[in-house]
Amino acid sequence: MSDALIQRIKELEAELEKLRSQLKESSGAPDEAMSTETTESRSDWDASSSKKERRKAGKERPFDFTAHPRRHVALRLAYLGWAYQGFAVQENTDNTVEARLFEALQKTRLIQDRQSSNYHRCGRTDKGVSAFSQVITIDLRSTQFCRGLGAILPENVSVAVKTKAAVLELPYVKMLNRVLPQDIRVLDWAPVAEGFSARFDCQSRTYRYYFPRGILDVELMAEAAKRYEGTHDFRNLCKMDVGNGVLQFERTILSATVKPVVPQHASATNQCDLFVFEIKGLAFLYHQVRCMMAVLLLIGQKLEKPEVINQLLDIENNPRKPQYSMAVDYPLVLYDCHFEGLRWTQESEEVNHVLSSLQQHWTQSVVRAHVLLGMIQGLEDRGGVFSNHCWLVEGTRQKNYRPLLERPCCESLESRINHFVKRGRLERDEGENGCETVHRGKRSKHFHTSSSLPDSSETQEQSDHQREGN
Repeated sequence: MSDALIQRIKELEAELEKLRSQLKESSGAPDEAMSTETTESRSDWDASSSKKERRKAGKERPFDFTAHPRRHVALRLAYLGWAYQGFAVQENTDNTVEARLFEALQKTRLIQDRQSSNYHRCGRTDKGVSAFSQVITIDLRSTQFCRGLGAILPENVSVAVKTKAAVLELPYVKMLNRVLPQDIRVLDWAPVAEGFSARFDCQSRTYRYYFPRGILDVELMAEAAKRYEGTHDFRNLCKMDVGNGVLQFERTILSATVKPVVPQHASATNQCDLFVFEIKGLAFLYHQVRCMMAVLLLIGQKLEKPEVINQLLDIENNPRKPQYSMAVDYPLVLYDCHFEGLRWTQESEEVNHVLSSLQQHWTQSVVRAHVLLGMIQGLEDRGGVFSNHCWLVEGTRQKNYRPLLERPCCESLESRINHFVKRGRLERDEGENGCETVHRGKRSKHFHTSSSLPDSSETQEQSDHQREGN
């Protein structure tokens, strides 16, 4: 190899080394920048992940309820009760309307907890019973620093804050309906004075019980229903809830009617036509409406005469309730709770949402009903005979009917009182005038103000809202 060629190779190697050095210098800065950017990204991700982990662990910064005003309001609810174990919260199940309602109230941070919310409910519907106008009163988080109706300001609020211009209230209906189940809806709300109570300020309650004509004599039922009107002792037409302090059974029924759901069907004879028993009263006893309906169904089947209602209301001659099954739960609706002077605030968008949801439920139900009706008619066309059985009474029907007043009777009121006195749920005391009084005992699960047995309006006031007429 010539000396010139060797020299040229050495020059090229030197040039290559120089280029490598330049390339290394030029690529070093981006690598460093990329490294820095990656580190920062990692930091942001770690911070975000840490925040999410804290949120999952429940370590998120607590919401400061003391910085916000509260407002005493009434909420009007509609719900389909068929899938729930009742309205009120219970110890043995969380499948209640009230449980879902308080979950929504806390999720939206409208309340801190139930204990501090000043909560009252108008009525207590039982398992399977629905409502179109259940009303509750409660203190909710508010935007009103200017002291509107029902507004409660936080402590240490400056004068400047109190005098600032009014702002729109929180959209309570929309907030709650976005997190409630589809079969529980808030219809509207109303601001109320701080002392207003859904429990004690309700003027009247209206229940509806729907039923098909079937073989029933609905005209006879309508005549009999009128006998419920007025003030009577309904101990033979309810479940006596003596253990919960219900010792007085006089109630006032303002109206009781049986009428067709569609008016033009009044004089028709179609067994599939629907009717409704509508009853309006000041207050109701436990299972009162379902017991009253059960007796009407017996009258409609002509197993009893309308006069049996007068006999059941005559506690001097019939002081003990005869044993009979009450009507089933699912056709019953708490249709209206009436209050004087409330100005309900509706959100039109939400009304349409609720209406749309109910239309969907109705469409599914009416189509299913007519699918079944088509099958029934098909079997009748093949010689099948329409059953005379009434499917709206609990239990099984006896082959040989036994009149109500000839049946064995339940325990008397006095016997039930003695039973719970022995168990410590009730206590007897001698009053100042020598009359004996009975009141809630120390071992009772729930607290109630003491009250006397005879003509105790206080006991009635408490029991009216313990268990409603469903």
